[in-house]
Amino acid sequence: MGFSKDQLLARLKELQIDFSQYEHPVVLTVEEQAKYVGNKGGALSKNLLLKDKKHRFYIVSALPDTKVDMKVLSQRLGLGKGGIRMAPEEALSEILQVPPGCVTPFAVVNESARHVSLLLDQGFRNHEHCFFHPLSNDMSISLNAHGLDKFLKSIGRDPSYVDLEANPTVGKDHPPDLAAFVPSGSTVLPDLPEKAPSQGSTGNHVSAKSNSAAVTAKAVNPSGKVNNVKEKSVNGVQPSVPSADAGKFVEELLDKASTLLLSEISEDSIKQHGAQLGGEVANNIKKCLIDDLKNLATIFKNTAYTEGFYAGTRHQPKRL
Repeated sequence: MGFSKDQLLARLKELQIDFSQYEHPVVLTVEEQAKYVGNKGGALSKNLLLKDKKHRFYIVSALPDTKVDMKVLSQRLGLGKGGIRMAPEEALSEILQVPPGCVTPFAVVNESARHVSLLLDQGFRNHEHCFFHPLSNDMSISLNAHGLDKFLKSIGRDPSYVDLEANPTVGKDHPPDLAAFVPSGSTVLPDLPEKAPSQGSTGNHVSAKSNSAAVTAKAVNPSGKVNNVKEKSVNGVQPSVPSADAGKFVEELLDKASTLLLSEISEDSIKQHGAQLGGEVANNIKKCLIDDLKNLATIFKNTAYTEGFYAGTRHQPKRL
């Protein structure tokens, strides 16, 4: 079970974060929320749950009038023009552990959301207070950016404020400026057909430019069969974001490989493959790890390229 509304409010009080809370009927859009707290002063927020082709998730929290261009955001993350999209409806409870209509920056407090990247609109810093749902859309809480930062830092998150409307050039000489925010960990899932957006008035699906607060997603339990090892999720051994500590990073990869190896060896697999078990296990582990390694190598490259680019612009040698 994820954090409850009451547990979150208790945590904010424990951290001595100043906030105001307003109970109201369940709302699914920013427009509905504005009916109850729009006259309280402060800015409302729209919160989008997005997903890329590698099943990595992103929360984009923005002011209602901020235009979030999905193609531009995807390029800025280094994912190409079509690399990111709205997360499917079925995964919300599995990833963020909140009901529909409750996507919020506070959801990253849950362990299941540890690999979810959080991008905050830099416009929040220009407002004295901002409104967010506290894991439940029958209440809104108002706090300033400093209070939100304090909460995020208390759970080991560095707040990331970005200009979501920027459209910088991305190319050989201009690395994607948001590449460092692509999470390395992910829930490895098969590509299943996604449900069509709801046509009713519930507002569970929205475009990135709309003002709805409800965007949803779901994770599917992967198969446990040997021949479907690529769909397995190894809990607790997802490599962390690459850092300067190369030794620790290699250890994490080896831990994941070891866990995969042990998970492949069972009485059923021994009976099924007999003397060929070793080769079968080796092939399956290779299939499972190859995408992870390619993905992590890309993140290393993008991060190094970005840091090198910025370092070069900051420390230009003196011209004679």
